[in-house]
Amino acid sequence: MLDLNKILKEKILLFDGATGTSIQNQNLNADDFGGKEFEGCNEYLCVTKPSAVKKVHVDFLEAGADIIETNSFGSTPLVLNEYNLAHLSYDLSKKSAEIAKRLANEYSMNQKPRFVAGSIGPGTKLPSLGHISFRELEKSYYTQISGLIDGGVDLLCIETCQDLLQTKSALSAAMKVFQEKKVKLPVIVSVTIETTGTMLMGTDISAALTTLEPYEIIDVIGMNCATGPKEMSESVRYLCQNSPNPVLVMPNAGLPENVDGIACYHLSPEELQRWMIHFVNDLGVNIIGGCCGTTSEHIKKLSNSIEGLTPKARSWEYQPSVSSIYSSQTLHVDPAPVLVGERCNANGSKQFRELLLKDDYDGMVQMAKDQINDGAHILDICVAYVGRDERKDMIEFVKRLNTQVNLPLMFDSTEVEVIEAALEHYAGRSIINSINLEDGEERLSKILLLAKKFGAAVIALTIDEEGMAKTVEKKLSIARRIRDIAVSKYGLREEDLIFDTLTFTLGSGDEEFRKSAVETIEAIREIKKEIPNAKTLLGVSNVSFGLNPQTRHSLNSVFLYNAVQAGLDMAIVHASKIMPLNKIDPRGRELCDELIFDKRKFEAA
Repeated sequence: MLDLNKILKEKILLFDGATGTSIQNQNLNADDFGGKEFEGCNEYLCVTKPSAVKKVHVDFLEAGADIIETNSFGSTPLVLNEYNLAHLSYDLSKKSAEIAKRLANEYSMNQKPRFVAGSIGPGTKLPSLGHISFRELEKSYYTQISGLIDGGVDLLCIETCQDLLQTKSALSAAMKVFQEKKVKLPVIVSVTIETTGTMLMGTDISAALTTLEPYEIIDVIGMNCATGPKEMSESVRYLCQNSPNPVLVMPNAGLPENVDGIACYHLSPEELQRWMIHFVNDLGVNIIGGCCGTTSEHIKKLSNSIEGLTPKARSWEYQPSVSSIYSSQTLHVDPAPVLVGERCNANGSKQFRELLLKDDYDGMVQMAKDQINDGAHILDICVAYVGRDERKDMIEFVKRLNTQVNLPLMFDSTEVEVIEAALEHYAGRSIINSINLEDGEERLSKILLLAKKFGAAVIALTIDEEGMAKTVEKKLSIARRIRDIAVSKYGLREEDLIFDTLTFTLGSGDEEFRKSAVETIEAIREIKKEIPNAKTLLGVSNVSFGLNPQTRHSLNSVFLYNAVQAGLDMAIVHASKIMPLNKIDPRGRELCDELIFDKRKFEAA
């Protein structure tokens, strides 16, 4: 089994160049493809003219490539179906791997082993635009990946990624195949950043990294295609400064020029070499290679130039973040806290509920957008309402939010299937709201498996089989227990957990809850000490439930201030209704403090 990470600590690895360009340069005719109806289906050449595929591999192996890619970029059933060849997906994928592996073995030497990467392209359908469902795409990738692994590939390269939802479906398929075959191959994910500075769907490099970084299955993150090295240099720099994974870069041979309807690339091997050596020596790139327009001459130049080079040590600081399809949002802001907009909640907002009952999704999206202007960093989404199909409503809403709102989302539901549906329609990195131990591990386990599968963060409520924790000690005990289960049993990190120490109303007059606010605040302080990598969150407005509006605004604001002083990272709030403390009259603030810290009790004593 290839230990890619071990090799990358010792040397720079070299991928091959452009398979498509190399095939095109052979001037094949329709007969070579098995007939005019199959012309342009490069993957079919593995059967109709394998010598053409072998020539591509041999040229790159002789040029010095350490890793060659299979001729399988579009070998999924969905892509092959455009040539009525969907039924051959597994066979063509397997055949492409067998051809490449046989040649890699022939060229391997002790001092220079050669490896085969299974090429997995983006396909022709974008799930974020509704072209195809997550599950259909996952099923298609499953067939391709199964064939590649059975054919003997050493690693997988999910490349030219244009839509993060497409990338997630490929990763999900890979996880499923690994589990069934009881194998784990190294996985590379390589996104494509256009000249606009974003992926095709508008995703910037920070959002791409935030979304992909939690996936334990990924060994290397990189970039390929769309542009030459010059145009991608700033995105490469960002990856090298922020990615904990080794970084791959495979640029085109410059920007294409249309010559008589054919894309021509003019970047010389010498110019590509200069850029790639800069990426390796100055930025810390670990794997280099070429994409469209790069020939064996480009690869030979790179091979000669990296001989003896060792990887540059890179330093990076992990910053827990979430993302939309467009951009990333850190979970550490200064001043704290991260504000989670609460208005897109059918249980908490009359206006939102009325829009939902009218199926006015455009109005619901506008409510989401309004919270951006109010200062929210993240949006909480809850569409649960008695008598309605919550799963259907969640899908309809999330499909729109995915491309129409640039803030990350928090999916709020008690139903596992609703959470799963939301995750299958969201391209960014989301937060699941929430888990607890009310029924032991039964529901918690299902949610944690989804969080692992989709790379999501999770809110954990301090509730167990005995009910809602009311004391600092009990809240901390439950937090410890959930942390241990999530990390040790399900492979999440402490950084993926957000603890909610529960907010009870101080407006009920119930003696049981007189000290509830101070217990909640102190529990935050203790959790931050004991589980420092995790985040904390509160639903702030619960503290004032039942009081008049003006009192609610003041109490919410003072409570939030005190919670932040104790270490609160995030707050679910109506962002525009949080008041600066200097806007609350001194006596009003004093009364709020007395209520929050239950000072009345001590004065009476």
